[in-house]
Amino acid sequence: MNNDITGLLTSLQAEHDRVTVRADDLRRQIEHLATALGDAEARLAELATARKVFAELAPTGTVSEPAEQSTAYQAIVNAFNQHPDQEFRVRDLHELLGMPIDDSSLNVTRSRLGRLTR
Repeated sequence: MNNDITGLLTSLQAEHDRVTVRADDLRRQIEHLATALGDAEARLAELATARKVFAELAPTGTVSEPAEQSTAYQAIVNAFNQHPDQEFRVRDLHELLGMPIDDSSLNVTRSRLGRLTR
């Protein structure tokens, strides 16, 4: 009976150790992917800004506007227009717009807000 309990405890500990290693690996992957996503979103924002600048500089009718105008920039501007007297923290803005609230996403929005204010 005692050997059965000892064997069971040993098996449980081995399974716990295996799952702990797997969870740590998944956390590292999530962190890496969140960073990569933040970088990609920041690059997309830069490209959208560049496109907008070039569209403003180009003679009328030479640069076609994308059909989809519902960008993160537009959502941010709309939020400020709909709540003109409200001060937003970036996290509050994300919650209002249903955007992710991880650090990399918040940093992308901070960059977007900087570009919008410039």
